[in-house]
Formats: sequence, structure tokens, C-alpha cells
Amino acid sequence: MNHHTRHEPASGHPDVPVTMVRDHLNCIPMFDLPRGYTIRWFVPGDEEHWLRIHNECEGYGDFKTNLFADQYGSVVEVLSQRVAFVCRADGLPISTNTAWMNDWEGQHWGRVHWVATVRREQGKGLSKPLMTAVCKRLKELGHERAYLTTNTVRIRAIALYAGFGFSPYRESDTEREAWVDVERKMEEIGRNL
Repeated sequence: MNHHTRHEPASGHPDVPVTMVRDHLNCIPMFDLPRGYTIRWFVPGDEEHWLRIHNECEGYGDFKTNLFADQYGSVVEVLSQRVAFVCRADGLPISTNTAWMNDWEGQHWGRVHWVATVRREQGKGLSKPLMTAVCKRLKELGHERAYLTTNTVRIRAIALYAGFGFSPYRESDTEREAWVDVERKMEEIGRNL
């Protein structure tokens, strides 16, 4: 896994899976896309774009071709409401995020899931507007709260999520220790958790 992208200053930083929660979906931060980009929702065939975006994102290696179906199934009505893409002016999807849902901690939650932008499009102001669209969609679909999972090496992603009101979930000792380290790393980039 490549942790040394321009957005993840993770050298020497342990990679621990963590969860963040937003207890309500009120007062969602609003951001507009830069000129020349649009957001659209899933249409049949987008499974290939989703896989390409993830394979071109962070250097995680090649994902198996059936990963999309394994994660989301194949019900077009559900996918068209929940899987979002940012597209360039020529229509090519280059970023994705999903307003998903899961049972977690014994309750039904909205879930921000599988966020990715192709490397060459990172740093262009696409993540915040896409988060706005996904969080709004979660609320429109009746979710009252949301969670997401990420890794502690993804400091800038964690900063994005914190800016959208997601807070660290600190139930286990491992999670509490991981968040202490994340807070220190966020201070290094001038952000608070």
C-alpha cells in the first residue's frame, strides 16, 4: 500500500482501522464543485468506473473485479440513489463516494463508504462537495446519523471527515490510543479533530 501520496503524510505512522460517527445529519456543511465538474448518481455500467477510480486512487493495488458487487449488490434502484460520482467536463467519473447503510452497534446507520478520487484529480476541491452531496443524500433517504471507517494513515481524509462533523469512535483501548496519535498528526498539518 502506498501511504506516501501528496495528501497523506504518513511516514512512520501506524496503520490502524478506526471509525468516526456523526450523531445527526443536521447542518451539513455546504460546498460547491469547481467549474467544469458535475456530480451524478450511479447508472448501469458505473461498476467499471468505480473500480477504475479505486485502482487509480492511492496505490492500494488492483482490486478484484467483483468487489463492487460484493460491497453493494446489483439492485440498480438502490445503487442509483446511493453511489455518487464526480465527473469531469467530458463526463468521465474521476471521484466516488457512497451514501450507504449498515447495521452497526446494534442499530441501523447511514454510512459514508468507499471514498476515492483518482490521483491526478486530487487536490482540486472535489472531496468536500462530494461529501456534501452524500451526507445530504443520507438524510434524504431517512438516515438520522452516519458513520464511516478509515485508517489512521489517512490523516487528511480524517481532517475532511472531522470538518463534516464526524467524531472519533473510541470504545477500545486500541481505538483510544490510535486517536491520540491521529490528534498529534493532525496538529502537524494545522487541523483539529
